[in-house]
Amino acid sequence: MNTPQDSSLGREVDYPQQYDAGLLFPIPRAGARAEIGLAGAALPFDGEDRWHAYEVGWLDARGKPCVETATLWVPGSSPNLIESKSLKLYLNSLNSARFNRAEAVRERIVTDLSACAGADVRVEFGLPRFAEAPGETVDHLDVDIDCYGPPCEAFLSADTDNVVSETLTSALLKSNCPVTGQPDWASVSIRYHGPRIDREGLLRYLVSYRDHAEFHEQCVERIFLEVMRRCTPTWLDVEARYTRRGGLDINPRRFTPGQGGQAAPIRDLRQ
Repeated sequence: MNTPQDSSLGREVDYPQQYDAGLLFPIPRAGARAEIGLAGAALPFDGEDRWHAYEVGWLDARGKPCVETATLWVPGSSPNLIESKSLKLYLNSLNSARFNRAEAVRERIVTDLSACAGADVRVEFGLPRFAEAPGETVDHLDVDIDCYGPPCEAFLSADTDNVVSETLTSALLKSNCPVTGQPDWASVSIRYHGPRIDREGLLRYLVSYRDHAEFHEQCVERIFLEVMRRCTPTWLDVEARYTRRGGLDINPRRFTPGQGGQAAPIRDLRQ
């Protein structure tokens, strides 16, 4: 069984001395999706998990080290997510492998990650630019908060008499790894068209993830479904930009099918 507990998370693992695609660990998305009511159902969203890799290295044909950064896109429709520590170990295993050209490295990563995810993964060398996310922050609101988990969708509400198109942001999203308990920090953007979302309720809702244990990808899918259910927007686009760990950061994004138009991806300054 490919459960999180079966992965290398929370375990001491030797640094890989040679290239090994078998280090990649897929986790089926179906289990977590069943917990939020998506068992066997058509997905109500499109999206992707965008990884930023800051430590990619290999040897050229003459043994000289080469270094790069990379952006990886794993389709949200893929049957598996790629566990983060296994991805780090896999990329590290390339450090002692020889390649005649950089394109061969990129193609190898594409092949291996696609096999792990069960869908076509896109890989490009380089990273998105740093930029401040557009939108209105809710973090300045003067509110009392005493709920830090489990996520409480009852905090969410919207004014059906006031229909808007806008983006709301917060840098206060935090959840925990379900295996190690380590904190995961993120900035979140919620872009939508529909009844105006109550700002204080949204802030309380996002903070209620603070002690919640769930993978990044699953948190974003939960946010998408609960905002859609409680606030009934015509369309919705949720992206969380998590801070870096082990040379990687992840940026899951889920949006209403057909509403995926967006400016080029960015990195937060915290990343």
